[in-house]
Amino acid sequence: MPHTETPGTEAAPKTRLRWWTELPLILLVYAFYSAGRLMVRGDVTDAVDHGLAILRMEKVLFLNAEHPLNRLFTREPWIGIPADFWYASLHYLVTPALLIWIFRSRAVRYRAARTWLMTSTFIGLIGFTLLPTCPPRLLDASHGFVDTMAQYSSYGWWGGEASAPRGLGGMTNQYAAMPSLHVGWALWCGVMLWRYGGTRTTKVAGVVYPLVTTIVVMGTANHYFLDAVAGAAVMGAGLLLTPYVLRTADRVRTRIAARFTPAARAPADAGSTIVRGGCQTSAGERFPRQREQRFGPGAEPDPSPADAGDETPAPAR
Repeated sequence: MPHTETPGTEAAPKTRLRWWTELPLILLVYAFYSAGRLMVRGDVTDAVDHGLAILRMEKVLFLNAEHPLNRLFTREPWIGIPADFWYASLHYLVTPALLIWIFRSRAVRYRAARTWLMTSTFIGLIGFTLLPTCPPRLLDASHGFVDTMAQYSSYGWWGGEASAPRGLGGMTNQYAAMPSLHVGWALWCGVMLWRYGGTRTTKVAGVVYPLVTTIVVMGTANHYFLDAVAGAAVMGAGLLLTPYVLRTADRVRTRIAARFTPAARAPADAGSTIVRGGCQTSAGERFPRQREQRFGPGAEPDPSPADAGDETPAPAR
């Protein structure tokens, strides 16, 4: 089956991308992401209400994957501890590693891939702003969830209050659960591995990584199943918006370049002289001994010695 590209996302970059311009851009987006999580903490009461509303909605839809997974992760440390490491670490390692890999080996694809990821991240920030949501692990114990990050915190580098390093849990927004960007970014990584990996192993990894991440975020009680669904939907919206974002960025870049690039100056004597063989004359001026044209358009002179050029020898007399 032939591979089809999304229109507007696979065009070759007009300018060569450089790592020293890409890195600050990625760091800037991540700074917005972190600042958004910090600034938009939301009211705790509203966050709890939103979390309970999601649970009620899942009950109506007969969706209850979180409870059995969380009980399994809580009861079996050999599953729960690696899952906590997966949740706390791979989110920040695999995604930038794949960005670097695409930048180095798939440069033509990099700009569209990076724009897709960043656009989806900004959409996720809007979700955090409009819908602060209490994750299952922070609900009252009567709802049947156990915080595995706190249970196994002595095994990892994270603290008991969040997946952040010890002592920094208070600096994160723990109510930024809807949508799940853990799942969204993992889905992006899976698509990149499937499309550009080139081997069966990378394609299998492209399927396994987002699926396992989805199981992990529910089993560790960090997200609801609908959070994961929303994370995938955010990535879909970002993919659809990527061609428009790229075209807008190109137009802005073109306008900026036109404003700051001086117009090319034409030579002062352009069109006023005739230059030939190192000799310069004004327009209409004839070289010495140059004959005037005595024939109308289309008329051809007879090839006679009298009309030959000055370089033709005269006939012998």
